[in-house]
Amino acid sequence: MKILYIHQYFITPSEPGGTRSYWISRELIKHGHEVTMITTTKDDDKPKEAIIDGIKVIYYKIPYSNKMGILKRIIAFLKFMVLSSIYVLKNNNFDLTIATSTPLTIGFPALLGKKFKKLPYIFEVRDLWPEVPVQMGGVKNKLAIKFLYWFEKIVYQNSKHVVALSPGMQDGVLAAGTPIEKVTTIPNMSKKDEFWPRERNMSLLKEINLKEDTFKVVYFGAMGLANAMDYIIDAAVLLKDRTDIEFIFMGAGAMEPLIKKRCEDEGLDFMHFYGKVPMKKLSEIVNLSDVSLVTFSDLPILATNSPNKLFDTLSAGKPIIVNSAGWTKDMVEDHNCGAYVDVKIPKQLADKIIEFKNNPELCAKMGKNARLLAENKFDKSILCDQFANLVDDIGAKL
Repeated sequence: MKILYIHQYFITPSEPGGTRSYWISRELIKHGHEVTMITTTKDDDKPKEAIIDGIKVIYYKIPYSNKMGILKRIIAFLKFMVLSSIYVLKNNNFDLTIATSTPLTIGFPALLGKKFKKLPYIFEVRDLWPEVPVQMGGVKNKLAIKFLYWFEKIVYQNSKHVVALSPGMQDGVLAAGTPIEKVTTIPNMSKKDEFWPRERNMSLLKEINLKEDTFKVVYFGAMGLANAMDYIIDAAVLLKDRTDIEFIFMGAGAMEPLIKKRCEDEGLDFMHFYGKVPMKKLSEIVNLSDVSLVTFSDLPILATNSPNKLFDTLSAGKPIIVNSAGWTKDMVEDHNCGAYVDVKIPKQLADKIIEFKNNPELCAKMGKNARLLAENKFDKSILCDQFANLVDDIGAKL
């Protein structure tokens, strides 16, 4: 089949960020399909079209950043919605659309394709919109909220199939009235060949000014309002007098400058910030660490998240500390590959870090369990094949 893949934030392995759509596209090509990706770029030097590892990628220059205010983000969403909708309406040579959120506006060009081109689509739910922005206070107008929930149902109802990235997201899709036979959960994926346990790169350790004999806690990924960054700093303050613990931060977002300033004000000189890092170096730095943090703010909807950092940590063979009382808590506890701490009690996080520091055998055991889980359940080779098989089945019925 000829597949149109709509993803506003398509990323390749050479760039910082989540690469799920890249790996799924590669697997679809292996299954004999042709893939055209519509996405955005903020780089002036990127071509408007490119063939990347067999994927035809069409770039629209639409700046976007987690540091943007709500209005600028909405404008970016709407611009991409309009441009991708025009593309859908102008082209007749596709058999299936895959539309991956967020944002929910990704569903609009898919809907147009179905209504005016009889082009079926799969809708992938990476976050439960509009529930996430509503709970976070990003959307407050009652009429707007009512419209967004209506639009969410329309997108699900008109799809050929819905793919959710976590059990909690699947529950949200079902709660919107979608039949269960129309929904499949395919979580984010581990990349066992990109992140893996090996000897530590001591020259890199010195290059980035880390100590050799400290217990290293890593956080990597988005640093937005949803990620409970202040919670981590609150815990770090309780560890201020420790000389045997260091924190490593990689990523970016609206909270990054604020927490860096707070660390300076609090005199937390064991906090290290490296910004956005390419995947190869990110993997090397994660390998230097002893435990990884996957944290979210205290909102029920955020417990449904399926964050890339979780699966990359599994693949890296590191124990994980989570603070969401949802499916990630169940996973780390059921598979003994990490621990849960209460999002409202930073002292629990501080105490858990000390507990792991004092129990290297426990960390090693949990790290091995994490790697096994990555290899046997969440590796991209397994989940991309599952996604491609779903596409094959849908294609056979068209």
